Amino acid sequence: MPDLFDAAQNLEENQRQQALSNHKNRPHERQDIDAEGRVWCLDCPVQVPPERLAKVPDACRCIDCQQITELKDRQLHGLAR
Repeated sequence: MPDLFDAAQNLEENQRQQALSNHKNRPHERQDIDAEGRVWCLDCPVQVPPERLAKVPDACRCIDCQQITELKDRQLHGLAR
């Protein structure tokens, strides 16, 4: 019986990882750009600096919020330092 449980657990984990991957890689509408073309962070009321956008054109978060998001992702996947 343990093999059946292991298989179910592996299937669930694979499906969860696929869903997360799909979510991260999905094309998203840029609702964070104002009429003047400025990009605003999705998580806080800060404008994403043009220097950041020059390096990461599809950035949708300020550097602080991006770092927080990445830290949460690492913790979620057990990769926290």
